[in-house]
Amino acid sequence: MTVEGHLADQSANRHGRLLVIGDIHGCNVALETLLERLAITSDDTMVLLGDVIDRGPGTLEVIDRLIQLREHCRLVFVMGNHEQMFLESLDNHNVRGPWLEFGGLETLMSYGERAEKSGLLPAEHVEFLKTSVDYFETESTVFVHANLEQGVPLAKQTAEWLRWTRFTGREEPWPTGQRVICGHTAQKNGRPSIGDGWVCIDTYVYGGMFLTTLDVSNDLVYQTSQSGNFHGPTPLAAF
Repeated sequence: MTVEGHLADQSANRHGRLLVIGDIHGCNVALETLLERLAITSDDTMVLLGDVIDRGPGTLEVIDRLIQLREHCRLVFVMGNHEQMFLESLDNHNVRGPWLEFGGLETLMSYGERAEKSGLLPAEHVEFLKTSVDYFETESTVFVHANLEQGVPLAKQTAEWLRWTRFTGREEPWPTGQRVICGHTAQKNGRPSIGDGWVCIDTYVYGGMFLTTLDVSNDLVYQTSQSGNFHGPTPLAAF
């Protein structure tokens, strides 16, 4: 996949919710609990901020559930660095070892002994991961996995910034006035990090904290844990 930006259709359904979910990292119980409580409808748009795979115990179940979900709502999947590593490992054996050490082993384990031996995922799951895009934007919001390089248009952002550069909380507002919502940098206190025109919603679910979803339309936060706990809605400003 190229690192050119993908200016997605900005005419998101105005009658449904615009929801964005942070790094899932194979935490299937947290995802299922969240979707059950959110009661997703066909009018809703769900943006995934990437890193749906690796580290947690249930990548197989997570991808199965997301494939089902895209049949019931508009699903936008932004590529994370973990998806990048996995997809690169399919063609580059030198990437396979680092990916396995970076959480890929847990992914293969979720598929069972056959996958552990072959290193292969079902074709449908690989194709789903390949549907991911570099970023998604609406008139008011930019959704990206990791970060953005200031002074560089979205379409010219590199993979290093889009998928690997850490969020510091000191980023300058994006010059278009759009708010930027990102993941990637785990907030180990389990709370979204709010900067000037930025929000990071990777809240360390695989480390025992929370999977976070933000309802962008009204800035309400919903959180679940891999143990099945649910919290919300909570105003984003409360964090």
